[in-house]
Amino acid sequence: MDVLVVNAGSATLKLALVAPDDSLLGARELAAPAGRADLAELRAAIDELLARRRGEQGETAAGRVAVGHRIVHGGTAFTAPVRIDDQVAARLAELTALAPLHQPAALAALGEVRAVLPDAVQVACFDTAFHATLPPAAATYAVPAVWRDRHGVRRYGFHGLSHAYASRRAAELVTAAGAATATNAAGGGARRVVTCHLGSGASLAAVRDGVSIDTTMGFTPLEGLVMATRSGDVDPGLLLWLQTSKGMSAHELTEALFHASGLAALAGTSDMRAVVERAGRREEAAALALAVYLHRLRAGIAAMAASLGGIDVLVFTGGVGERSAPVRAAAADGLAFLGVAVDPARNAGHDPAAGEDTDLTAAGGPVRTFVIAAREDLQIARGVREILSEE
Repeated sequence: MDVLVVNAGSATLKLALVAPDDSLLGARELAAPAGRADLAELRAAIDELLARRRGEQGETAAGRVAVGHRIVHGGTAFTAPVRIDDQVAARLAELTALAPLHQPAALAALGEVRAVLPDAVQVACFDTAFHATLPPAAATYAVPAVWRDRHGVRRYGFHGLSHAYASRRAAELVTAAGAATATNAAGGGARRVVTCHLGSGASLAAVRDGVSIDTTMGFTPLEGLVMATRSGDVDPGLLLWLQTSKGMSAHELTEALFHASGLAALAGTSDMRAVVERAGRREEAAALALAVYLHRLRAGIAAMAASLGGIDVLVFTGGVGERSAPVRAAAADGLAFLGVAVDPARNAGHDPAAGEDTDLTAAGGPVRTFVIAAREDLQIARGVREILSEE
């Protein structure tokens, strides 16, 4: 069965139709403020995508397609894909406070797509679910027990669909290349993988044997790396000081940390391409922004490797990870002590427009390094098929 993947952002609604063999049959992107697309436009887009797949004997579109929705937060209740009914939809709405920037858009899109395809199986796939396997040492904050027990304060992690796909794909590439028998530190292939999802939002994951054991984002998608407009790690004492000594409100802090920090705050632009270009011209602000970004990135990768007890494979994915050869090169240069080394020609020659995965590993490099195209749609389709296979 084909899977219609629905990915709602803050201003757009992305649709992708994935065939049983994982080939992409078509994609559409609609304007959708807060996840709400024009219902007529949404219906037309879905009809257009499904038209070529309708049978010749009057089969309905809903009868030939299942729907997979990307939902950012599943809390502790949803740690695997789940079929959506009214009860599940209500429980997802209750989690909005944990992801106020993302959950409303996803739920709005969910309601609209259910209205267009009321008879199709609808499945929720969660960005937090992949990190539900974090061991207590990695998931627990050193805060009062009442916060943890009563309020559910813990490290959830995000970008799980991307990390899950990237780590799985890396294992496939290593196996296909026969790396398990090659003379390198991996020895057993791709058991210890560090995945770097570098986009507007950015996070790392430590994946052992396909299971997430550590990640950089925590209770919210604010923790961890420097991002396009998000601060990443900040001393919480600084925030308390800004509130108590400078009179800043929680709303002001939220707006600043999520929307006016990161690269945008340091370089005056959130576009990594512009930052790299300006840093190359020795513009002071851009050079500092790039240095801060890379400092946090290298430290984070090393931390993930420490959680794994070593590293066999390093993966770059996401908009920056796939498109910025200078960022990949600079990150690798600072990780030589871990055995990371990339081939300059392969790194510079990677074409993100081709949508292909590239092995960047330098000759004799003990750690395999890949650029892998982000394909959350395939991970979501996989989750939908898991649900269908159980019914």
